[in-house]
Amino acid sequence: MPNPLPSVVPMLAYEDGVAALEWLARAFDFRERTRSTDANGRLTHGEMDAGSGVIMLASPTPDYESPKQHGQHCEAARKWLSVPWVINGVLVHVDDVDSHYERAKKEGARILSAPQDAPPGRLYRVEDLEGQRWMFLQPAMSK
Repeated sequence: MPNPLPSVVPMLAYEDGVAALEWLARAFDFRERTRSTDANGRLTHGEMDAGSGVIMLASPTPDYESPKQHGQHCEAARKWLSVPWVINGVLVHVDDVDSHYERAKKEGARILSAPQDAPPGRLYRVEDLEGQRWMFLQPAMSK
């Protein structure tokens, strides 16, 4: 039986939820807990362990457009996606931010900012295969 859900669980939409499950496992070392697909193979519900947290993901409709896709034809989206900050993203604590960064980079993640030291600890920012934004942080107390 999977671990119970934490009190806050990010829910993310993907154009290709199955590909996202597999890519997030390779690039970010998340672990798949649940995968449900419809008759066409579209992900209707997925869950992944992310450290002590959980994320949920799905492909809501064939008409859904990822941030990456939307930014290709919408000037306003292109503008807000031009900054390296995490906009509507997810913060994940990791034990070793530098090795995590190298893994994500190797898998083709779009790096928004390389690892850097900041008041909360060492962190980097990244976009996944569909443009969802993530910040990975190694808290100062665990460095």
